[in-house]
Amino acid sequence: MQIKLMLGKVTSIKIERKKNIKKKKQTHRGFLFVSCLYKLRSNQTHLLSGFSVLAPAIFSLSVQAATQTTGQMVQFDIKAQRADKALIEYAKQTEQTVVFSYELAKQYDANSVYGFYTQLDALEALLGGTELDAVVDQNGLLSIKLKQINRNDNNMMKLSAVSAAVLPALLAVNSQGVNAAEEVAQEKIEKIAIVGSRVAGRSVEDLPVPVDILSAEALENTGQTEVGRMLQSIAPSFNFSSSAISDGTDALRPATLRGLGPDQTLVLINGKRRHQASIIHINGSVGRGTAGTDMNAIPASAIKRIEVLRDGAAAQYGSDAIAGVINIVLKDGSEGGKAAINYGQYSEGDGETINLDFNKGFALGDDGYLNTTINYRDRAPTNRAGLHGSCQFYGCTELSDGTLLAGDPRELTADRDTFRIGDADSQQFGLTINTGYELGDGELYGFITYSTRENESAAFFRHNANAGGNPVLQDNDATIPLGFLPKINTTIDDISYNFGYKTEFDNDASLDLSYTYGENSIDYTTSDTINASYANFLRYDQGLSAADIRTTIPREAYAYGMELSLQTINIDFTQNFDDYSLAMGAEIRTDEYRILEGNEYAYRDYDTLNGVSIYSGLSGGVGSEDASGGSQGFGGSSPASSVDESRDVISFYVDAESYVIEDVILSGALRYDNYKGFGDTVNFKLAGNWSITDDISLRGALSSGFRAPSMQQLYFNNVSTQFVVDTNGNLVAEEVGTFRNDSTLAQSLGIPKLKEEKSQNRSLGIVYNVTDNINVTVDYYSIDIDDRIVISDRLGKGLSTSLDAALNSAGAGVGQFFLNGADTETRGVDFVATWNTEGLGGTLDFTLAANFTETDVVSLFSPAGSSLETVKVEDIFSAEDISIIEEWQPEDRINLSALYQRDDWTVNLSLNRFGEYTVEDGGRQTYGAEILTDVKVNYFVTEDLSVNIGANNLFDVYPDKNEIGNSRSGTIVDASGNTVISSSGVFDYSRRSAPFGFNGAYYYVGAEYRF
Repeated sequence: MQIKLMLGKVTSIKIERKKNIKKKKQTHRGFLFVSCLYKLRSNQTHLLSGFSVLAPAIFSLSVQAATQTTGQMVQFDIKAQRADKALIEYAKQTEQTVVFSYELAKQYDANSVYGFYTQLDALEALLGGTELDAVVDQNGLLSIKLKQINRNDNNMMKLSAVSAAVLPALLAVNSQGVNAAEEVAQEKIEKIAIVGSRVAGRSVEDLPVPVDILSAEALENTGQTEVGRMLQSIAPSFNFSSSAISDGTDALRPATLRGLGPDQTLVLINGKRRHQASIIHINGSVGRGTAGTDMNAIPASAIKRIEVLRDGAAAQYGSDAIAGVINIVLKDGSEGGKAAINYGQYSEGDGETINLDFNKGFALGDDGYLNTTINYRDRAPTNRAGLHGSCQFYGCTELSDGTLLAGDPRELTADRDTFRIGDADSQQFGLTINTGYELGDGELYGFITYSTRENESAAFFRHNANAGGNPVLQDNDATIPLGFLPKINTTIDDISYNFGYKTEFDNDASLDLSYTYGENSIDYTTSDTINASYANFLRYDQGLSAADIRTTIPREAYAYGMELSLQTINIDFTQNFDDYSLAMGAEIRTDEYRILEGNEYAYRDYDTLNGVSIYSGLSGGVGSEDASGGSQGFGGSSPASSVDESRDVISFYVDAESYVIEDVILSGALRYDNYKGFGDTVNFKLAGNWSITDDISLRGALSSGFRAPSMQQLYFNNVSTQFVVDTNGNLVAEEVGTFRNDSTLAQSLGIPKLKEEKSQNRSLGIVYNVTDNINVTVDYYSIDIDDRIVISDRLGKGLSTSLDAALNSAGAGVGQFFLNGADTETRGVDFVATWNTEGLGGTLDFTLAANFTETDVVSLFSPAGSSLETVKVEDIFSAEDISIIEEWQPEDRINLSALYQRDDWTVNLSLNRFGEYTVEDGGRQTYGAEILTDVKVNYFVTEDLSVNIGANNLFDVYPDKNEIGNSRSGTIVDASGNTVISSSGVFDYSRRSAPFGFNGAYYYVGAEYRF
């Protein structure tokens, strides 16, 4: 509800402080985001309207009168600062309109207020020792005046709550997000910048593009413990797909926006560019051939809010911002904190997870803050593998009906639970520090983030009857007689730090200079494995017996490591003029990428030299002579594949916004980027917002964009074992070489260097405040991408003579390359509707949010003038490659949420619909839409201690059973015809793409103590 106030007609009611009130817990928690907007009214009264409410985890209520709310207990966290800034913080934290004169308030210093107070008690404490006084008018509106000064001071500015466009309490995915001011005085006021506009103070409602503001409470209410899963739960345009037995992708899942690739979304921390993860997804999973950002490296307990800009923004922020921008804002409280514990497990009894959080704010004197967060998460693995139905030992005979008759007696008692398919075993420690200190006329600021994560996932089981991976020794039995399950152990370290100084000038200008460094590294160690060729080396070269080989052969090896770092220097200048705002700046960046060689045992082929078997003819007909090289399950990287590369980037931009007429905002941006490697690019953006009426506005944008080839796409190379479906539908192992474009092999084929992807974005939306409590937004978007960088299919021999020769010289059976090889079109609609009301003796917030998206590959092409030009394009890019881009993510996501609060109780209920998706993996299968139900109940035992219980996927919903791309299927019988095992395969669920995973119901309990 927007409160109308006629200045000069307000009767003052002096506030007397209520003393000795016992503090109890606040029942209306939430995050209030404030932004203020310049609207120019020549020769007219300048008004400030603005504190729109954002309470994603609790409520977004219309304030009817201050007298109805001032007796409620509220938790405050306001640092000592200038009074005008403190009053804005007060308004944010109480969701209360406050009227004050900026010129008057800025002359005084307010006190810090922390803890639970009534609103009036807090205001009295805040202004204690100043000459400022608080009054309430007959309508309940709070205002600040000088003591003994007439209440009807004409210098006063008006603030009004605009709660009709509130970001949904539960989901917090309203494209309105948090609403800021409708009108603002020309005087300088405290302003908060939102991603999507470089003009501080622009409201989300007035932005020409949709922006979601997701508060810490909204993230916490999901019940998830990972940031990626939290975002997926409350933002339908965000996907965080799972896969299994996909090497490093098991440990670091791809995160996508609007159905595009993980590398087509830019991630920021406190508005600064975030580095990518060092891993690149090369196996069959969502995002194959791309490298994204590790969304789980930042503990959720360190996050104040997340801003999601759902529109192309390369002209504003540079490369990668094709699908949009995700800005993670860290907590900045100078007092208070919390300690929390959460424990849960899946209905199958596995996946036990313990999550510990500690957050504390510290004041740095009267002018600064230091907020620190420590997080520890321990997650046990899950396993949803089917039974091993194929023969594990030699000697099986296929009968006429296709069943297998066991030969080796060990077959009858062999363990059939041989695979581990599900979430990886994971332990993560995270530390985050965010700080700021007022120095001179500005603020010195910075942050540090650090996380280390240990993961263990499983590869394919190597059974006894596997000559290449588990060679037969001289006693006519396999090296590991009962088989073995290799484990892929990853250590992911992520660190970033930033420091900068931002100063504001008297002419309403500001200057921000900063330096940011970020690095992500991943180290692979393969355990419970062997190098099969080394068994032959021990037998033929060292003369060891079979027994000695089994006790001597190493079972673990360091495979290799990858490191990616980013250094960024930014200088940003903004200036607000009478009729427009201008921003300009420059960015200098250095990207570095390294691949570190593994142990020799992890990559060497000990029984082959230059493609020729060394021990051929030495077995006497018993045992193996030529087995696979490298560590089974996850091979190593040799010194020849080591990488140490860097790239420099320099960028300049200019960005302007203006009210061309009273109700129309126009903005434009122009950016120039120069990359070492492919050269320069210029991009633009034009956008506008037209407030047709007080309740209806239209918004739209047109922009060009680009994405530079990632360092991983430019320089990653290795040879790995990948399991793919052959022409007969069987899953077979292939040694696949991934070759960088400047390699000798690629150059011999005439494959050119990668160039940037180019995009065109168009969007059009409507914002409709149906009533004071009902808000609807609809946004249509169109994204065309030319020269999209994709990884080719696994190209084998027989396609061209030049390719055959190149593969032979590289020692790989098949090869794959990164190519500018596709043009795509993406079309979609985002819909959000919110309704805030009262009922059942409490308050209710409902949110319906949906995303519908479709991506089509409209053109495929091979490099002109290269040897691949003679190969059919459908051989270079398979049906599976096209399906990954078009079909492996849900075509729609719909979320219906309700948040109910009464007294000390809060209940959060959410229904999440994951639409159909299709996977091509040897065959085609469409997986049906599913609805998952999440619920969380929270109760405050005392004013500081709360407990919660909840469930994600309450009703234990699974995706459809897998019918394609399976492995280890079959029926085995004994000599009497009795069935030993009959299984459709180990992959009960698709290992390629599972939008919500396949673990089933997760139940949890938790407790939190605030101090």
